[in-house]
Amino acid sequence: MDPSEVEFLAEKQIVTVVPNFSHDEVFLIGGNIGPFNAGLPVEVPLWMAVNLKQRQKCRIQPPEWMDVEKLQAKKQEEIDSPIFQPTLNENYMEVTKLLLSHATDDIPHADEVYTLIKDIWDLRMAKLRQSVDKFVKDQETHARLDNLSLMEINTVRPFLTQALDHMHTLRMNTVTGGQPYTQE
Repeated sequence: MDPSEVEFLAEKQIVTVVPNFSHDEVFLIGGNIGPFNAGLPVEVPLWMAVNLKQRQKCRIQPPEWMDVEKLQAKKQEEIDSPIFQPTLNENYMEVTKLLLSHATDDIPHADEVYTLIKDIWDLRMAKLRQSVDKFVKDQETHARLDNLSLMEINTVRPFLTQALDHMHTLRMNTVTGGQPYTQE
């Protein structure tokens, strides 16, 4: 799975928009959305919110967790804890990227929000690198990935699977005395 696929999955997340138009309920495969009344908030999938924003048909209300104070507290929580803490949102990085790319004018303190999200991402990636390093050095065979987002797992997956394959090959060579390992 590449980052664009993870972003695609994140676009299903529900956000609130304030439309500047009126329209009846929209019937979609994933469920009904609306009705849309000008000036009244309505919940829509992120992909629809971005589309409406691009066509200048709405304002997007930032999610509750996209608040500078909450993000500062989350950053401090990640700094203080040696283990991964639950994320503010399971798709925090993808949602932030989409909203700041398409609706910067709707996000209060957008620059600061971006910086804090990036700091949280960097802290979590550093913890992940340390965990993987310890995992490989200790020659572990399994690990729990609690409180990681799909994008975080996706980022480390190629390296980790390759490292595990190499470790397996080395173990098999040690067990078989350097002879190729077969299943016969």
